Amino acid sequence: IDTRHAKIIKGSTEAQFGYTVQQHEADGHKWLLVGAPFESSGEHQTGDVYRCPLDSKPAANCTRLHLGKISLNNVSERKEKMRLGMTLTSNPKDNSFVACGPLWSYECGSSYYSTGICSRVNSSFNFTHSIAPAFQRCETYMDIVIVLDGSNSIYPWYEVQDFLINVLQKFYIGPGQIQVGVVQYGARVMNEFRLDDFRTVEEVVEAAKNIDQRGGEETRTALAISEARYSAFKHGGRPDAKKVMIVITDGESHDSPNLRKAVEESEKDNITLYGIAVLGYYNRRGINPEAFLREIKFIATDPEEHFFSVTDESALKDIVDALGEKIFSLEGTNQNGTAFGLQMSQAGFSSHIVEDGILVGAVGAYDWNGAVLMETRHGKVIPAKSSYMKEFPEELKNHGAYLGYMVSSVVSAQHGQLYVAGAPRFNHTGKVIIFTLTNSGNLTILYSLYGQQIGSYYGSQLAPIDLDYDGLTDLLLVGAPMYFYNGWEKGRVYIYTINLQGSFIPDGTLGPSEKSHDSRFGAAMSTLPDLNGDGFTELVVGAPLEDNHRGAIYLFYGKQNSIQPKYKQRIAAGDISPGLRYFGRSVHGMMDVNGDALIDLSVGSLGAAVLLWSRSVVRVGISIYFEPSKINVFNKDCNRGGREVSCMLATVCLNVTARTPMTDPKTVALRYSFGFEERRYFPRAVLDSTEDPQPRDVTLRPDSDYCLQVHFHVHEVTDYTRPLIFTVNIGLQSADEGPVLDDGWPTSLQSELPFWNGCDNDDQCIPNLVLQSTSDLLDRRQFCGRRERSLWPVCVHQRTSGERLVEASRRKVLVETRLENQGENSYGTILHITHSPNLQFSSLVLKAPSDIAIECPNSDDTSLNRTCNVSAPFMRSHAQVYFRLEFEFSRSVFLNFVQVTLKVSSEGEEMSPEDNINDIYHNLKYEADILFTRGSSPSRFEIKPELDQSLNVGTGPPFNLSYQIQNLGMFPVSELLFTLNIFAVTRNANTLLRLSDLGIDQVRLCLQIFQSIYFSPKQISLPPQADISITTTGWLNLQTLFAVKFKRLDLVLTAAVELSPSSPMFLHEERPMRHIILEIRKEDDYRIPVWVIVGSTLGGLQLLALLILALWKVWDGVY
Repeated sequence: IDTRHAKIIKGSTEAQFGYTVQQHEADGHKWLLVGAPFESSGEHQTGDVYRCPLDSKPAANCTRLHLGKISLNNVSERKEKMRLGMTLTSNPKDNSFVACGPLWSYECGSSYYSTGICSRVNSSFNFTHSIAPAFQRCETYMDIVIVLDGSNSIYPWYEVQDFLINVLQKFYIGPGQIQVGVVQYGARVMNEFRLDDFRTVEEVVEAAKNIDQRGGEETRTALAISEARYSAFKHGGRPDAKKVMIVITDGESHDSPNLRKAVEESEKDNITLYGIAVLGYYNRRGINPEAFLREIKFIATDPEEHFFSVTDESALKDIVDALGEKIFSLEGTNQNGTAFGLQMSQAGFSSHIVEDGILVGAVGAYDWNGAVLMETRHGKVIPAKSSYMKEFPEELKNHGAYLGYMVSSVVSAQHGQLYVAGAPRFNHTGKVIIFTLTNSGNLTILYSLYGQQIGSYYGSQLAPIDLDYDGLTDLLLVGAPMYFYNGWEKGRVYIYTINLQGSFIPDGTLGPSEKSHDSRFGAAMSTLPDLNGDGFTELVVGAPLEDNHRGAIYLFYGKQNSIQPKYKQRIAAGDISPGLRYFGRSVHGMMDVNGDALIDLSVGSLGAAVLLWSRSVVRVGISIYFEPSKINVFNKDCNRGGREVSCMLATVCLNVTARTPMTDPKTVALRYSFGFEERRYFPRAVLDSTEDPQPRDVTLRPDSDYCLQVHFHVHEVTDYTRPLIFTVNIGLQSADEGPVLDDGWPTSLQSELPFWNGCDNDDQCIPNLVLQSTSDLLDRRQFCGRRERSLWPVCVHQRTSGERLVEASRRKVLVETRLENQGENSYGTILHITHSPNLQFSSLVLKAPSDIAIECPNSDDTSLNRTCNVSAPFMRSHAQVYFRLEFEFSRSVFLNFVQVTLKVSSEGEEMSPEDNINDIYHNLKYEADILFTRGSSPSRFEIKPELDQSLNVGTGPPFNLSYQIQNLGMFPVSELLFTLNIFAVTRNANTLLRLSDLGIDQVRLCLQIFQSIYFSPKQISLPPQADISITTTGWLNLQTLFAVKFKRLDLVLTAAVELSPSSPMFLHEERPMRHIILEIRKEDDYRIPVWVIVGSTLGGLQLLALLILALWKVWDGVY
């Protein structure tokens, strides 16, 4: 929709010009009908409709139709604030339209009934007839003829005249109510005034004052009744009015034989007769009036109800009120019980043209529950109140449903034409009914749809949509303009899909801009014929309170089976003119207004109507061709910048296709650009000519091609897998002028230019990847080959298993790998590495200079899987690469095996996939680096005899032994057994010492005794770089030691460590032992005799003398 060249038709703000708008074609011209429901006609604010010519003139000269002056015949109208033009409905079939004033009222007695009225205007803008289906004749719609006896016997005449005046003043005389005629008779019959002579009570009373008594010798009552029947009711009488004849006489008729016939013929004409007998003449003369009374009762239609008698002429004033009550009791009630229920119906609050007439909403009917009425060429169609009772129960009567606030119709494949009516106040949340209505008034409700939010006014707007123009209604849109959302009265439109079974299925909602506040979105809706050429009907939704009551409209595009949920265009009042207010209060679009073959839109505003022109929609086709069709980097056919490159040509073609009609000059001004999508420092492809500016402009006509040749070159690159992307972008030189681009059609084209893969088959290469790998873990033969290990238990006890031995100093596992491609180029070559949890991937190192690169992107260090790209984008045929994988042993996970799985894959189909996988799996034995030591302090004891006297039984000198075990390696040692053997029991099973405590790292352990040995085995686990201390305390058993004869006793305590056979570790020795010796010395208790001492002394002196003599002789012999 064009917003820059809108045509604004201004009118009276006070008259609410622009409240409704309708595009209309009549009298060979195109018009815009604009409702002004507050327009004045003379002293009354009736409302009216304007017709504005839709021509090329910049200013529209609108003409008022003066529909407010039109009156309904024989009705006492009240046109003040009737709001004519509040509803406008155009009928394109016969170029007529209907304008309604729902507050039109008329007088009935002392009341005013607001039933509403509509005016139908033909194609020549001439009023044809009024439409008022809720209008009913007043109860006082009567033609009353008063037949007065003016013979000589009536006396005094002024009493009769006063009676006549008093009666007339009781009547509601006026159009649509009571008409009165007066006939006076005696011997002759005279019409004093006819029924249509006077229009008001005042006029009739004034005429009655001037009636003189005509006199006469005879009372010809039968003749007077016949004359009144023939003449008085025929001249000025209304065929559909109740007929009442009041006969006042004071004596028997002189033509009584004719009386029966006159009365019977009157009754045949549905004339109700009242007889009033004045007995003044009889009473004055003392005559029996019995025959006279029988005659008057015969005249009365109902002798009990319609007969009155008075004593004389002066007593007539006493029956005035009673007579009035009897006459007005003739008012009746419609057979279907609608008489009182429609008196405030406000029919015409909404209207909708149907095939056989017009459907109107009557929101005030039945105490504001509302109703739907129809008027056809056959007459009014008024459904019975009971038709609504099931859907609008009496217990909700006080809610005021406002049924008929909006009316419309749909065409269903299952049911044909169905009528739709909204009741926005039903149960406070709103309701929509779908129903059938026959010309006989039979209304059947088939479906009901319900609102979701209190006060949302769900059902106040309806918009049926035939999306694909097949004659069947595809969607029903229901407006809830007061829907409250996110703290604002935004409004909402509900979408219902009509399926083949005729059911109404909820299909989402539409809403205004997220930035909107109080919008009243959905206060007006209108369908639009296809605007963008996709073959689907569009939708316009008004939001008149948006932007602080300036207003806005929203354009939604149709699509297959639904409406696009996001609006295509939002047009704010400020986009058109800063002075607009309540823009979007009404919308309508159905025809080409300005002659460009495009559908245009009319929008109502406060005091203005806005015409918005549609713009042509075009599609721009883009095509790109490359020569050659693939890049062959192996063929360098030109030189650019001193480098050999591959030169190529791209041909870019543009063409325009009109989706909707185009206006002169029928051209499209385009702006386009092109280039490669190469966001890198050194692009793979470069345009030869970079001096020509971009973007470029070109103007095209529909169905013509424009082509441009673009030369470019491609460098030697390593990225051959991803094709080059050549992009062409197009747009309009001006967004505000000329056609617009179809938003459902792409405005850019990306074309891929692939590289030649270098294989025999252009589409698929067939590689043959071969993977070989080995680990550097030592087998038993390799491990034991060193001399210092040859005597280790693990090497002495040979095994045939394939396990690997892990040195204590080893920290890594190396996997030597060779990858070769023995087939065609391998694109997208990927190396998959998987390993056991006790390994951590460290690195991948190429072993020799190679043009093949292997990249392993960083990943989670705890991951057991890794993916590496090999020689991206492809690995050439017959290429090979050597590389080393390094893994570190995990410090947190310890297993008795190791596994590394290598798998290589590519985008091609492998010739022999079985050699693409290597699975390295080894059971492991770990060298345990254990240091086992004992405490170095000597343990020596002296036992003296006196100790035996000083110590208690069961005690002795204490001793303390200690050992230490250290794990110097990087692997945990488990299932390590520690054993302490103590040989300290005599032959008689007496213990020489006792142990009191044995503890590992200050944890006390219980002890066990086995025959002559204290034996204490304990299983120990040592983490890497950890150590433990083992302490043993006890005391010597002096009782046993004193009982045993010895001078020196060595007690040996032997500690040993060994591994469980199931342990994954091994030691350098089979069972390393550490000994601790307790040395015990004992003194004997005996005396040495004196002779022994003396003899020993003398013997010693003698030996000394002999030694001295021997030494002297030796010395003398030498010198």
